[in-house]
Amino acid sequence: MWTYRGFRVLQSVMGRLPRGLAYALAIVVARGAMMFAGRARRRLEANLMVVCPEASPEEIRKLTWLNFRNHSKAYADLMQLPRMRVEDMRPWLHTQGEEHLHEAMALGKGVLTVAPHMGSWEIVAAIWSATVAPVSLFAEVLEPPEMYEWYRETRGRLGISVLPLNNRGLRQVVEALRANEMVVTALDRDIAGTGMEMDFFGRPTTISTGPAALSLRYGTPLLPVYVIRLPDDSYQAVGTPPLVGTPTGDKEADIRALNEKVLRRFEDFVRAHPEQWHVPHVIWPQDSAHRSLPAPARTSAS
Repeated sequence: MWTYRGFRVLQSVMGRLPRGLAYALAIVVARGAMMFAGRARRRLEANLMVVCPEASPEEIRKLTWLNFRNHSKAYADLMQLPRMRVEDMRPWLHTQGEEHLHEAMALGKGVLTVAPHMGSWEIVAAIWSATVAPVSLFAEVLEPPEMYEWYRETRGRLGISVLPLNNRGLRQVVEALRANEMVVTALDRDIAGTGMEMDFFGRPTTISTGPAALSLRYGTPLLPVYVIRLPDDSYQAVGTPPLVGTPTGDKEADIRALNEKVLRRFEDFVRAHPEQWHVPHVIWPQDSAHRSLPAPARTSAS
């Protein structure tokens, strides 16, 4: 509850500031997070060392700082959403590969947009919901409940449905897809802990089987997409060709084959923009728990 109260105090401040000042405050918050959120920082550093094995410790530290800064700015955008309108946000979004989205929608079986944890999906989802088709976010339920309700109501005001990552939410996902709507979900973390073991960046981890299973059962295309922040603080959403699973009778093999295709796209996305892949969580347990950067070299005054 104290976390929620602190969030609402910060949100009330951020929500009243011009966008530029909100970002300036977000950078201050990011510096504090880098200093005091040591466990999150070390986990992110460990993940970035897997993604960028040739990077020096100094380069990893720089990527980590840029990552924290980009994510803090995304939170600033989120905190300003209660006073925003879709019309205000449209100039902030640039799209590439939008033809792939329309190709997927044309199949008439809904679209499961799968993405890594990059960028700000609120802005993209709000604009797509107003211009392409209704959009739902299928995501974990946050604690405390008051925090989750704030997220749900804020997104709902912009036309974005929030579906909980549980059995009830899964039924709602199926209903949305049958209505030829879009559902967005992240696939680079097995939040529910029920996925299958697969290689991601050459190392074993568990990946959710839900989206691939839905695609195989209903013929719904998976649309791998990533979102990044550009230097001018606008966003770019990049879509890639849709993937549709072909059932062969071996459900596990079919899910694995479809997930393999998604993960190879994700690896390309993250390698191109590691400073925007914000995952301060254990992704590869056998590595992340034991790897950390060496302490920065100290220089003595002469």
